[in-house]
Amino acid sequence: MKERNEKKAAILYDFLDQSKLFKGTVEKNSRSLMNVPFVTGDADLDAKFIKEATEAGFVNLKGHRSVGGMRASIYNAMPIEGVEKLVAFMKKFEEENA
Repeated sequence: MKERNEKKAAILYDFLDQSKLFKGTVEKNSRSLMNVPFVTGDADLDAKFIKEATEAGFVNLKGHRSVGGMRASIYNAMPIEGVEKLVAFMKKFEEENA
């Protein structure tokens, strides 16, 4: 389970680390394998992402009310394919909005 969770987190963090639009909000040495917070740096674009992601079937991506941005929860029940689909959606959103 640990290896599977590390692989899922790596897929998402690797994308965030190279993205021109999305940025992770946690230092590399403090990153969680379960909750991955990220932002675009623009509150309106964050809201657009959350809206479009929800319409595409990705739920509960809105970040904590005191922090804002987005948060992907990739707990044990989330399959690797779900993380891959989220990253594919994020890449498409980036291409259309960067």
